[in-house]
Amino acid sequence: MGSTQLTGRIIFKGDPGYKKAIKNWNPYVDALPLVFVFAQNSFDVSNAIKWARENKVPLRVRSGRHALDKDLSVVNGGIVIDVSDMKKVRLNKLKEIATVQTGVNVGPLVKGLAREGFMAPFGDSPTVGIGGITMGGGFGVLSRSIGLISDNLLALETVDAKGRIIQANEDCNEDLLWASRGGGGGNFGYNTEYTFKVRRAPKTATVFNIIWPWEQLETVFRAWQGWAPFVDERLGCILEIFSKVNGLCHAEGIFLGSKAELIKLLKPLTNTGTPTKIDIETLLYPDAIDFLDPDEPIPGRSDQNVKFSSAWGLNLWPDEPISIMKEFLEKATGTESNFFFLNWGGAISKVPSTHTAFFWRSPLFYTEWNASWEKRSQEALNLASVEKVRKLMKPYVKGSYVNVPDQNIKKFGKAYYGSNFARLQKVKAKYDRKNLFHFPQSIPPKT
Repeated sequence: MGSTQLTGRIIFKGDPGYKKAIKNWNPYVDALPLVFVFAQNSFDVSNAIKWARENKVPLRVRSGRHALDKDLSVVNGGIVIDVSDMKKVRLNKLKEIATVQTGVNVGPLVKGLAREGFMAPFGDSPTVGIGGITMGGGFGVLSRSIGLISDNLLALETVDAKGRIIQANEDCNEDLLWASRGGGGGNFGYNTEYTFKVRRAPKTATVFNIIWPWEQLETVFRAWQGWAPFVDERLGCILEIFSKVNGLCHAEGIFLGSKAELIKLLKPLTNTGTPTKIDIETLLYPDAIDFLDPDEPIPGRSDQNVKFSSAWGLNLWPDEPISIMKEFLEKATGTESNFFFLNWGGAISKVPSTHTAFFWRSPLFYTEWNASWEKRSQEALNLASVEKVRKLMKPYVKGSYVNVPDQNIKKFGKAYYGSNFARLQKVKAKYDRKNLFHFPQSIPPKT
């Protein structure tokens, strides 16, 4: 046994609160760790890292409980350092920066900033933790206007493999800042605080939601892909097509402009098929954010197990991938199974792919697909269906998003980080030479 003592809110296996602590958003990833340390500050994180090293116990870090594959933010028999009690946010309106502890959830953060008159990029789920989403890139319907979450990261505080609390910014450990802008969470250190650039929000924004009969998904997708990547950069739009048993096919998004202008811009979509519902409304900016990210209880919990995979569309899809998608959604038995798309470009594509660790700057759109199930007996079939789609889609898409990881991807370095992978390995070797922070698909140090 080492000399370091664990500090913070500590829950060992068998303690009260353990059953609650093991629940993640996706039941598929749940594990049985030896101990949870709910850190209250950086020193608690430091002590936990030292304790894990001294006791030779595997370790993981968790922020919003939204890891989408197994063994990434929780580990059987190991220590999980959970930063979700660390939620302080300081906004400097004059300098237009926000300093945020890494346990804050995306929804409360962006809504709090919106009420103060500021905008920040955000994801499509309010219960995701800012800790993890930032490191992988982080995007949403505002990204074409103001970039990725990681593009807006100015500085961070992290605890390294030796338990030292260090800073990374433009003047100090700048290689670590570069790597932290898209290099994936938990690779280089366990982050405790981020400093973001935020922007003055407009008074109002115009939001929209269009619903079509599910059977029109092919027509709708063709119209969407031919329009969304090329439309006005102030317009961010997701397209979600759920399983046939669910039956929802809809496009939703935000436009930083007027309703009259948006009605014109949306014509290629609203004139497609026979929409059953078209909502377009100008709202006060905080209300527009509430419209797109309705409140959910935190931490969130899906009632179904979910398996994801992800990729980028660099070219428009011909008929074949559209057929693959349709067949998958026709056969899927889970109500949450879906294909999700987000239009790319704008501010995202203006940053060179080597300027930060986030490589995928030039696609037309992002896509992810998932299968959901409730009973253990349905697991193998659903895992296989997601993998079948990934293999069939290979000729039509490129890469994968590290925040929507898939452990079936063998050459994950290139898939997640493109040509930035080798440089990330060097940064890893500098800050974690002995590879203490290792997990499935973590960045291996370059020896």
